[in-house]
Amino acid sequence: MENLAPCPHCRGNTLFEHAGISSGGGEGPNYLPGLGRWYRCASVAVVVCRDCGLTRFFASPEARKKLAEAKGWKRV
Repeated sequence: MENLAPCPHCRGNTLFEHAGISSGGGEGPNYLPGLGRWYRCASVAVVVCRDCGLTRFFASPEARKKLAEAKGWKRV
């Protein structure tokens, strides 16, 4: 992933990342429908700024590769 610092909200440099989080499952919504595998939701990386709390979600490279052909996703 590209360099995420500084934070786009507060310009802070104290960012933390956790990768490999499921984008859905259980009783919750699937935030990246059609971008995962059979019975498995796509994964995301979450980046949190310790200074202001801004939280950003980034789709995995595998999920992003499917965007152009996945049903329900359109380029804007």
